[in-house]
Order: sequence, then structure tokens, then C-alpha cells
Amino acid sequence: MGKYYFCLKTVSLRSVLSLLVLILLTSGCGEPLNEIKDSFDIDFDVPSLIEVSVGGEYTFAGANTSSLIDTDDIILESENGISYICPILSIAADSFTISLSNEIKTGYYVLYIKRDNRKKLISKTYINIVEDLDFTPDAGTTVYGVVSADGSPVQGVVVSDGIEVSVTDERGIYQLESEKKWGYVFISIPSGYEVPANGVLPQFYKIMRGDATTLERVDFSLTAVEGQDDYKVLMLGDMHLANRTGDLGQFMNFTEDLNSYRTLHQHEKMYAITLGDMTWDLYWYSNSYALPEYLNTINSQVKGLQIFHTIGNHDYDYKSTDDQGAGSRFTDYIAPMYYSFNIGKVHYVVLDDIDCSNYDGTTSRDYEKRVSLEQLNWLAKDLAYVDKSTPLVVVMHAQVFYPSETEGFKMDHDVLNTTQLLNTLKGYKVHFVTGHTHLSFNVTPEAAVTGRQEVYEHNAGAICASWWWSGHLTPGVHISPDGTPGGYSIWDVNGTDIEWIYKSTGWTEDYQFRSYDLNNVSFSLADVPQMPASVPASVKAKFQRYVDAYPVNTNNEVLINIWNWNSNWTLDVTDENGNKLEAKEVWAYDPLHVAALSVKRFNSSTLTSTPSFITEKFTHFFKVKAVDADTDLVITVRDEFEHEWTELMERPKEFSTEAYRLR
Repeated sequence: MGKYYFCLKTVSLRSVLSLLVLILLTSGCGEPLNEIKDSFDIDFDVPSLIEVSVGGEYTFAGANTSSLIDTDDIILESENGISYICPILSIAADSFTISLSNEIKTGYYVLYIKRDNRKKLISKTYINIVEDLDFTPDAGTTVYGVVSADGSPVQGVVVSDGIEVSVTDERGIYQLESEKKWGYVFISIPSGYEVPANGVLPQFYKIMRGDATTLERVDFSLTAVEGQDDYKVLMLGDMHLANRTGDLGQFMNFTEDLNSYRTLHQHEKMYAITLGDMTWDLYWYSNSYALPEYLNTINSQVKGLQIFHTIGNHDYDYKSTDDQGAGSRFTDYIAPMYYSFNIGKVHYVVLDDIDCSNYDGTTSRDYEKRVSLEQLNWLAKDLAYVDKSTPLVVVMHAQVFYPSETEGFKMDHDVLNTTQLLNTLKGYKVHFVTGHTHLSFNVTPEAAVTGRQEVYEHNAGAICASWWWSGHLTPGVHISPDGTPGGYSIWDVNGTDIEWIYKSTGWTEDYQFRSYDLNNVSFSLADVPQMPASVPASVKAKFQRYVDAYPVNTNNEVLINIWNWNSNWTLDVTDENGNKLEAKEVWAYDPLHVAALSVKRFNSSTLTSTPSFITEKFTHFFKVKAVDADTDLVITVRDEFEHEWTELMERPKEFSTEAYRLR
């Protein structure tokens, strides 16, 4: 039998009798309630949102009450099947009032009207249980609320609906004249506070339930925290979980690494931010693995870590035909598509730079890399509350800039739009953190493309590396198309000072580069004997690039891949005789990725087109030339934070996937 709760504060004899009758009817001792829609002529409008205090009363206005009788009751049935009987307290000419018990919690309810052993479905509504507040919102306000910590109001908290921005007053109250376009309201978590979490998701936003003309109240609670000036942020690039190529098993290697790192630093405050593409939209439907499944996976493996999320192009619903619709599942399950928050003395901004306005409901997924004008307008309002001395960390999925082999860095968004973004950020020290490419590169303010602003970009690598393919084809070798190991970035924040380092999954932080003795690296068509002779010439040419780059040779060259390199790093190479060798920066194909993934992808008897995820020619490589094949080298790499890593390279150095396999 279902659960029923009585809803009167003062119990009348009639109500007790009504409750006893209902219990008897539903316990098998009498006839059950019959849902007969037209058996009695009662109908009235139910608002989509009802706001009431705990154990309060609610009046349905504008109702035709001529057919109501004083023995009728209202039944509110919750989503988990609990029914509450709410007796009618009074009936007027055009309204009636009911009483709700203090057992009713905030949530959706189906509303019925009950008469004797019959009930009639009226409508569904959302009941918002709020504390009494002696406050009258301003005219035009459509959403307001209180931000508090441990029952005390918090002043100066920035609140937004994604378009309008407001701030709490001395009573912790905010007001917004919101048109409720996005359907949610969020706070920019203030420094020195945290919000509650649902699993890994910090609860800094709430869905609004009323329509654009309905005034509603949305409250937020904070918890004051100590020691927030010094902390770590884990930047988690593309995951691409889709329940394929053994990705879920390989993902556990990442979460085990992450949890081990957290254990080693358990006394340090730690947060995380994803860089988008947690999922893979193409497999939402075919593999039944979408955002809810991602949450189940991450929540089962990572505990006690708040992870802020960024939307990526693969986190949109490709079956939609507009940008907002495509992102609606993300906002339903994960977070707003753009928002801000503060940790310590740093202001973080998460933007959505994937414009899906051209989606047509098919897998064509015609998106553009652009930050919308609406976001730029919101960002300007948000930054009005942020002092210019505050460092900004701006997180987006797709890269802002991109390296060219011949022209240095260039803008990789719409140029006008990117210029507008940079203008909005002018005067701040800005760190862009991006993903999307599954590569690693860094832009510093010296690059002309930044307009000489103090702007950095950290395109921070991918957790899935080559979409999980290299580890699937060559277990233990998990690397991206540029040779960057799959992994994540660790940012150490001390006040306004920020340092960063790349952490490869399964390796210590000392693993920052890889060296190849090119005397022992070569590729040929003999490596792909199963490639059909009939394969198109254009496909064969793609593999021929690796053959041409690495023929059999005895040139005594050494290739060094320093994946997190930027212009402030240094590289020193000396030979065993103390001679310093000149290191020349080059674009190259990473040999290990060629062997672990590309060779195996091309070596297929069913090959008809160029495989996906193959090795890309990229920056952050260096070449040196030794005097002979036996001369050993000392390779020393230093970053801008005085970290130093050294390899004593004994030559000849073996090259094989086995030599680099993580065990």
C-alpha cells in the first residue's frame, strides 16, 4: 500500500474520518480509489510553480469553486509515490485554500482532487518549500533569493541567469529581472566558500521552474572554508567515454592515477575542471552511453573532489536543430554552458566556444568555434565585479590559437569574435585553458597573435590521448597524435601566483619528455603488409609520410619530444665529452605514436580510406646531431618554475613499443 501523510496543522474530525476512509480503501479493506475523470465537474488552473513555507497554506486563485464541497480533499503525489492528503480549509467565490504538511519537500507533485472514493487528475506542479522572508521584490523582478552560509546572509555574491547579473545585499538577497531564457540561475561562488556537491558536481546552479512571468525564489547555501589561497586545480582534458575500444577499463587507469596523486597530497585543498568532451555524442544513442552514464562512471571512481565542467562539441545532442536545444542535456545533468566562480584570489570563467546554431538533427554536426555575443555581454557584466589585479583563468573547450609550421601562432576562432573576446579581457592577466585538439601546445604573451596582452593559452592534452586507440591497439602505450602521453595538468595556486605541470597517466611528474635515437628508428611499407594493393594512392601517401620522415639512416640524430614546452623553457644537450650540442626546434611525427597506432591502423586488409586518429606532424620537437652512433648524451630540460629534468641517454638507444610500455 502507498504511503499517505495527513496535511492539517489542526486535525478536524472530518479530516480524520477522511484519512481513515482513504487508508481502508487502499489497504484492501474496501474498494480502491477510482480515477474517473468526468464523474464530477471540478476543474481549476494549477500554476507550474507553487511557493509555500514549511507547513503553510496555499490559495488557488481564479478557480471556479461552485462545484467544490467542503468534504473534498486535494491529494499531492510525489515523484517517489508518496501521497499527501491536503484538506480544503476554506472556499470563496473564486478561490479556495488548502493546508500542506511540513512533511512535503521541494519537488514535483501530481495534483488530484478527491471526493469520497473517487479522484480526478488535475495537473502537475512544482512545489518550492521556502523559509519565510520579510521582503517584497522590486517590480519587474522574476527571480530572487537568499545566499547564506550556516544560516547567515552572505553579501556581495554575484548571481546570474546567464544574461543578467546581480549581487546580494547585506541581507544576502539578490534580484534579477530575468526572462528565463536558459532556465537556470547560478552564483559565482565567492572566495573563501564552497557549495554543496552532488557527487563530483558542485551545486552552484539551480533550474528555475516558473515561466518568464512568474516570480520565483531560488536560494543558495554556502560553506565557509579555510586556507583557500593555496590549492591545486586539476585540468582534465578530453575523456571521450563511449563504451568502446576498452575506454572504460583504460579510464580506470586514469582515475586510479588521479586518486593516487590526491592521496599523496591529501592535506592540500584540491579542485578539478574538465575541458569538455567528457562523452562522445555519436555513441550516446548507439552505445547507450551519454552524460548520465558518464556521471555514473566518474562518481563511482572519484570521491570527495568537486569537478567543475566545461561543455565540448561532443557533449551536445547532435539530434537537435539549434544551439540551446543541443546543449540542453548538458545543462540538465551537468552545469550551465557558461559561468564563473572564485577560488582564493583567482577568478575562473568557463565559456562555451562551440556554436551549434547550424545543427540539422543529423551527424553532420556543423558547429563553429565562437564565443557568442550573448556570452561576451554576460562576461563584461561578470568582470565588472572583478578587480583588474585578479588573475583570470578562462576555460573553454576549443583552442583560441593554433600553431603553424611556417607562420607561428594564429587565431583559430573567428578573428572578429576572438578580438572582441580579447578586448573584453583587456587589462587582466589571462590564462586560457583549452582542450579539443588532443595535442599539447602553449602560447605566451610574446606571441604577436595575443596583441601583446598578458594572455597565455595552455592547450592541455587529453585524458583519452588518441581517443583510447593507442592503448587499445598497443596496451601500455597511451599517447596522443603528437606523442603527448594521455594525462592531465596540475596547477598549483599560491595566492595570485600560478604554476603548472603536466602529469602523464601512470607516470610520475618527472616524465616530461621522450628521446629517440633516430639511428634506430625507421618505417617502411614492409611494416604494413596487410595494406591492400588496391588502396587509393592518397591513402598510401598518408603512410608514406612516416616512411619519408624516418628512413633507415645513420645520421646520428636524436629527436626529443618535450610535450609541455613553451618559449620560457630551456633545453641543454651535452655529449659524454662535455661538448654542447645545438638543439634545433623542428616539426615532427612522434615515432612511438607511429609504431603504436598508425602502423596498426594502416596494416589492415579491409583498409579503404585514411584511418582516424593517426600521427600528426607537430611542434615541441627538437633535434640534435651527435658525433657518432655510440656517443652518450645528457639531456636537461628546465621550465619557467626552475623544475629540471635530466636523462642520461645511453646510445645506441633501442626503439620499440615494448621499450616505452607502461607496466
